[in-house]
Amino acid sequence: MPHSLADVRGAVEKLWPLSGAESWDAPGLTSGDPAETIETVLLAVDAVGDTVDEAVEANADLLLVHHPLLLRGVTSVAEDRYKGALLARLIRANCALLAAHTNADVVSDGVSAVIADRLGLVDAVPIVVGADGATGIGRVGMLPEPISLGHLARELAELLPPTAGGVRVAGDYNQPVQRIALCGGAGDSLLSADTVLGSDVYITADLRHHPASEAREQARIGGGPALVDVSHWASEWLWLDTAARQLTEALPGLVVTVSETRTDPWDFVVVQ
Repeated sequence: MPHSLADVRGAVEKLWPLSGAESWDAPGLTSGDPAETIETVLLAVDAVGDTVDEAVEANADLLLVHHPLLLRGVTSVAEDRYKGALLARLIRANCALLAAHTNADVVSDGVSAVIADRLGLVDAVPIVVGADGATGIGRVGMLPEPISLGHLARELAELLPPTAGGVRVAGDYNQPVQRIALCGGAGDSLLSADTVLGSDVYITADLRHHPASEAREQARIGGGPALVDVSHWASEWLWLDTAARQLTEALPGLVVTVSETRTDPWDFVVVQ
């Protein structure tokens, strides 16, 4: 049975309800005719030139991304600006664009939950619990046995797709860690959360200098977690396989492919 774009959007919004999105977010359908038939979907973290090219060249009917292309307000979609150029390329190729962002972060099998599961955390719960008492941002749980911080960092390096920035750590390589807090994507806004402060280590992406420095200095005085900083793209890419499986289960016959194109913005690092 063929599926329309409206069917796919309905399935996406059932899997990752828009009610779970943050007030500043912009998930949902960006472009495309809801009546069009959708047979093939490409899943990616970002709508950028490489993933748009990949979708068009594969004759995909839909590019489903985690990060909304039009998250920030725009006043023009002229084709001499990259967002306008990407949208025009997709529209000309009859490839729709749809995003599931923070609404896909907070669900029970969302971005952070996938990382927690892959690390083997036990009894993982949200760092910030939603109004329904079940969904929420981030995850905190226990490893079955303590391991060294260095060992955990190496596990993450093997688990995540490689990027130029790798895995950065603030803490003693040999210190034991067992209670793990994590947030896929940018998570320094959670550094002061009680569950993060009570953990042995906090794993997230995009840690800025001042929040990270202040968290480590405070830890010297009153205790606090070691920090592990990973690639934003890499931390969210793991979720795509789960999303693909859920979508194909919801819409039998739909062909869903996960993009392996690296959309982390950094190309290389020079070690001093």
